[in-house]
Parts: sequence; structure tokens; C-alpha cells
Amino acid sequence: MSLSEARFHDLVDATQQALEELLEDHADDIEITAGMMTIKFDNGSQLIISRQEPLRQLWLAARSGGFHFDYDEESGKWSCEKSEELLGEVLARCVQDQAGLELDFEEI
Repeated sequence: MSLSEARFHDLVDATQQALEELLEDHADDIEITAGMMTIKFDNGSQLIISRQEPLRQLWLAARSGGFHFDYDEESGKWSCEKSEELLGEVLARCVQDQAGLELDFEEI
């Protein structure tokens, strides 16, 4: 069953808010504009998290590539459509690789 548009936006908004709270003390800058979240680190690297409304997906752009996540109602988590890794697992790896930070994204 596909997510409704309203449910999808609520989930993305909640995810972005949780990420902003988690990263506010670790990122150089965090911007959210038109559904796209840009996280900039002190070393100049950045992560971009955007909503893809027609597909009801959350996309992550990182140095290591692009990742597309579907929301799994059963687990209440975003899951990568290819690897089935959770968003939090991929974010932890990308933040470690790009900014050298070890953060816990288990709640994401």
C-alpha cells in the first residue's frame, strides 16, 4: 500500500527535523529549502536529503553515491530500495566517511 501524500510529507518532515536536532552541534550549516535538506560539514563536504514526492521516496546524495529510501510501515523506518539498509545505517557510514564523525542515527 502506497503512502498518502500527506503521510509522506509528515514522515519526511519528521525525519528532517530529527536529523537537524541530531546534527545541529556537529554540522557547520543545515538548510532546509523546498523539501531539500543540505547538511554542510566543517571540511566542506555535504549531504543532501530530498523528498521525491511522485515516488514517495527519500533520497540521499553523498560522496559515495545516491541512495533511495522507501518507508516501511511495519518497522517505522526508511529502507534503501537496493540494499535494504536503514537510513540511519547509511547516514552513520556517510557522516563517518565524509566528516569523520561517529554519530548514532539509530532513531532515524
